[in-house]
Amino acid sequence: MRYSRDLRGYGRSSPDPKWPGGAKIAVQIVVNYEEGGENSIEHGDAASEAFLSEIIGAQPWPGQRHWNMESIYDYGSRAGFWRLYRLLKDFPVTVYGVATALERSPDQVAAMQEAGWEIATHGLKWIDYKDVPRETEAEHLARAIELHRQVTGQRPLGFYQGRTSMNTVALGCEEGGFAYLADSIADDLPYWHLHQGRAQLIVPYTMDANDMRFSSGQGFGTGQEFFDYLRDSFDILYAEGQAGAPKMMSIGLHCRLAGRPGRAMAIRRFLDHACAHDGVWFATRLDIAKHWAQTHPHVAERLLPSQMDRDDFVARFGGIYEHSPWVAERVWDGEMGAVHDHATGLSRRMAQIFRAASDEERLDVLKAHPDLAGKLAAARRLTAASTQEQASAGLDALTDDERAAFSRLNSAYAEKHGFPFIIAVRDHDKASILAAMQSRVENDTFTERHEAEEQVIRIAELRLKEILP
Repeated sequence: MRYSRDLRGYGRSSPDPKWPGGAKIAVQIVVNYEEGGENSIEHGDAASEAFLSEIIGAQPWPGQRHWNMESIYDYGSRAGFWRLYRLLKDFPVTVYGVATALERSPDQVAAMQEAGWEIATHGLKWIDYKDVPRETEAEHLARAIELHRQVTGQRPLGFYQGRTSMNTVALGCEEGGFAYLADSIADDLPYWHLHQGRAQLIVPYTMDANDMRFSSGQGFGTGQEFFDYLRDSFDILYAEGQAGAPKMMSIGLHCRLAGRPGRAMAIRRFLDHACAHDGVWFATRLDIAKHWAQTHPHVAERLLPSQMDRDDFVARFGGIYEHSPWVAERVWDGEMGAVHDHATGLSRRMAQIFRAASDEERLDVLKAHPDLAGKLAAARRLTAASTQEQASAGLDALTDDERAAFSRLNSAYAEKHGFPFIIAVRDHDKASILAAMQSRVENDTFTERHEAEEQVIRIAELRLKEILP
């Protein structure tokens, strides 16, 4: 089974984004402009809006308009937008603009453009696409792009649907004209996403450093709480940047939420805090996307195990466990995903399969390993991997005395334990291998069986590191 999610990401060492000017953090502020694009009977929807407002726990009113809900959204366009605009007009900002909301707000769009803000598309309507058919969502996206072009003068280069379906990102990729998609909260850095063989840049968004948490029971209660959270997020990301691992900080604002006076003060205080630090790059999402695409362009992976068919996978990895292709076969037959496209992930899955095998199967793997510097080596009948490994420790260039010692210990070990002496020779040299043989031959077989199996796993890991990143 192919597993679609990438739970590994950049792993323990994230790439250096090389932010302009050597910045230690990129701060990206989003103003969501949704007012006039929300669910409303007057907009042709089946019910009133119920999402992201002051009325926590609100429910849609089927077939009816909701005066309080509509006036809350009206506040966002009439007052909240302008308060945020005054705070942010001198900063690079990305607007997530719902196309129908932008159409109904010419003054606000003019102000966005006068400030030089990027206007990305937030879809056609501010509705939940969870149960919308794929073809309908695709049609809405196409209409959103065209309406956006008509209203702003140019097509959007960024896309954030927000209330997504499982088709949203795929549709954004297939549209083909976006510099970035933002429907992800999976990372603190941009990353490349492959869809149907095409690479699409993702610039992740946030739901934690986001004023939407004022509208939920587990969220922010005061502007001070919001400021504290933004400041703490900034401080730890800034410290990571000072330590050599710069990141991106996203902040999500809504005109009807953060535009309220008691919350807007949190934004002002945060801006003062961030501006008091050197090495802070305020940027639009499009700025970040262009920088990332230039600095970290997508490089096609030479080998992606999770994308290989079964025969190719087994042919490539069937010898990782000596003469035991069944390990690779069972790996492929199980769940595979992006985490297995790297040496650590694939080696650990193979180890899991090996440890889950029967006692007899594991013993057969041990017996499949050759003696160190034994008869097979002398007759040049080792596998290519074993030949390279033994040569790496100098076992192909033994003196007569060394060869005699290895031969004697190989025989004694196999006679006592019933399987050959196994060690990951790439971790050793001749002297330490010989010392290990002399020591381990004295162990009881139960102890040695466990040690031999762990050495088999280590050998497989080292072999995979030769092949995969």
